[in-house]
Amino acid sequence: QVLLVESGGGLVQPGGSLRLSCAASRSFFSIDAMGWYRQAPGKQRELVASITADGNTDYADSRKGRFTISRDNAKNTVYLQMNSLEPEDTAVYYCNAEARSTALSFLRAYWGQGTQVTVSS
Repeated sequence: QVLLVESGGGLVQPGGSLRLSCAASRSFFSIDAMGWYRQAPGKQRELVASITADGNTDYADSRKGRFTISRDNAKNTVYLQMNSLEPEDTAVYYCNAEARSTALSFLRAYWGQGTQVTVSS
């Protein structure tokens, strides 16, 4: 069962924009924080941005001002608007959700399958 479905990746020229979406399954009992991470070839996965259920956001310093995270709780969906993209932003972007599968479950992290973002001329 795919619990997090990402979309919106692709190839974009430097300076361009992309909007990533991640829809979480309706089967979750509850979802707390959601976020985006990325992993470039040969590098560790790193935080891009996160957002709590009540809308508090956190960004990696290098993404502040260029990236904006938002969420629609009614749709169980988190978005990442990426502007002024640079070749260094090229990576696989992963959606993350801290969620409970049932009322009795512990909060745990769930991951999407990743979507490729390539910034190149």
